[in-house]
Amino acid sequence: MGDAIGQVLSYGVGVALSPFPIIGVVLMLATPRARSNGPALLLGWVLGLSLVGAIVLLVSGGAGPSDQGQPAVWASALDLALGVLLLWVAVKEWRGRPRGDEEVSLPKWMRTVDSFTPVKAGVLGIVLSALNPKNLLLVIAAAAAIARTGTSGGAQAAALAVFVVIGALGTGAPVVLYFVLKERSQHILDDLRLWMERHDSAILTVICLILAAKLMGNAISDLSS
Repeated sequence: MGDAIGQVLSYGVGVALSPFPIIGVVLMLATPRARSNGPALLLGWVLGLSLVGAIVLLVSGGAGPSDQGQPAVWASALDLALGVLLLWVAVKEWRGRPRGDEEVSLPKWMRTVDSFTPVKAGVLGIVLSALNPKNLLLVIAAAAAIARTGTSGGAQAAALAVFVVIGALGTGAPVVLYFVLKERSQHILDDLRLWMERHDSAILTVICLILAAKLMGNAISDLSS
């Protein structure tokens, strides 16, 4: 199980450092329905990561290493493809970054969070975790890495749970701060939101580049051995 957990730590951190979900939950925590919408978005986020991860684990059943300890060729090819796609996301984010004093472009839903119900907030959490291109690629990479360790089903489930917990830290931290510090948390959360808004493209670019290099490097090493 330790091997499986070790495989997913970097991917979990990559998912946790997702600017838009963090900005979204901070905005919701400043609305009249903060006490219900914030946790609802977090719950949806966790559910989305868990569902995608579980599906990939089921599809990847029997994808453990060969008798010689080498991963299957298709698994290495998947790593290479995921790495290339993450590299594409990094380039796209960097080219779309705000320049100079240019105003940051935010999704339209962020301007309507005051009208969100807990159900809508939960659905948004699922969409942001499971359908966002960067997160989807990282969840697939993490679940596939777990499956390739060839550990038992229970150990794989535990490793996926660790990945989900780590991946939820970024979105969950503002919610915890809100309930622990109450009104005193607003200044901290506002500063966090403004910083994330300004630097979201740079954050995503760096994360995607690092993890793309990891995936492509592993794939090239496995395919050439």
